[in-house]
Amino acid sequence: MKWLLVLFVFCLVVSGVTAFFLHWELSQLAPFSKWLPGSMQKWFVKVHEAISFNRQQYPFLAYGTDWLAFAHIVIAVSFYGPIKDPIRNIWVIQFGLIASLMVFPLAFIAGSLRGIPFFWQLIDCSFGLFGFGLLWLVLKKVKRMESLLLRRPNN
Repeated sequence: MKWLLVLFVFCLVVSGVTAFFLHWELSQLAPFSKWLPGSMQKWFVKVHEAISFNRQQYPFLAYGTDWLAFAHIVIAVSFYGPIKDPIRNIWVIQFGLIASLMVFPLAFIAGSLRGIPFFWQLIDCSFGLFGFGLLWLVLKKVKRMESLLLRRPNN
């Protein structure tokens, strides 16, 4: 069970840290974008151009993604409690489940309002689905551990 939490924390940190390097990442992936289907390739080029333009003209806008990265890392740190003592810190796991579910309305509502293509909204939702799946398994194991501890006779 702890390895599932460590995997969840690792994924949170990696997805957060990537927000620091968006321009560099997109520049590295640009040569491979030609293999994407038409609408995905157009979207990739549009995003790459926008980030490049903002990097040159308005570099302070990247500060928002810096805070996004920071938030991912801070949330990841909160899972130290469940790794150390999952029963006492079950609320953090439940918080993670709720946050994972909240990805869906944000992706679909804000994505639609901001002109994000539907296929990208689904990619965003996959993060919520993956996180929810991992944490659901962890929650089941923690509940099982808790019930076993409650059934044990006191010595």
